[in-house]
Amino acid sequence: MRYFLELSYNGAAYRGWQRQPDAPTVQQTIEETLSTLLGETTEVTGAGRTDTGVHAAFYVAHFDTAREIADAADFLYHANSILPPDIALRGLRRVADDAHARYDARAREYTYYVVPFKDPFRAGTAWQYTVPLDVEVMNRAAAYLTEVDDFTTFAKLGGGNKTNICRVTTARWLRFEDGTLEFTIRADRFLRNMVRAIVGTLVDVGRGKITPERFAAAVDARDLSRASGGAPAHGLFLTDIEYRQSN
Repeated sequence: MRYFLELSYNGAAYRGWQRQPDAPTVQQTIEETLSTLLGETTEVTGAGRTDTGVHAAFYVAHFDTAREIADAADFLYHANSILPPDIALRGLRRVADDAHARYDARAREYTYYVVPFKDPFRAGTAWQYTVPLDVEVMNRAAAYLTEVDDFTTFAKLGGGNKTNICRVTTARWLRFEDGTLEFTIRADRFLRNMVRAIVGTLVDVGRGKITPERFAAAVDARDLSRASGGAPAHGLFLTDIEYRQSN
């Protein structure tokens, strides 16, 4: 029997989602918890990788078990009692045996936060960047991301991608009353480090180091050296995953 898990996590203490032999990861932590509860070795497949220090406000994973879980709420209660405070299971549902948390996803959405002031309560969940940024100009540049599909410029070197083609449907900045900036980007798929590289380059647009026209030219160049340094991981959140109706 296959189940989908909905969860959230603060990634500060983990070397990303994917299990690694010598470092704590979110996947490993959840697998150990489920194996304890189910009394059998349980492997978990996630919707995708998040890098070291990246958070997930909404994440989906699946696992198989020979044991039927009759009371989802009770199961989640006991799992959350075992899990550390920085990982929370939110939902559990039975799905078709061929449903897949990664391959059945139609779109994913990330949100990045920038605060223009020192804030001890957001030190681990937003990039504290005090240089003034022009959001209007940043949005002019970001809009170009929805017009192209080759994101080689923002692909991590040696990332192991079979293709750098992604289709972005949303890329926009918002500024809130307290000055916090929020960047939302939605696409059918993302490359490793892609969002952080985009954010870092758009911030250079916002501070006047790069024009929107030069940003577009950098994207078209399909050259990693044309991107700015990546934004810090701790400001990035996976915020939504869209699936087909059948899931």
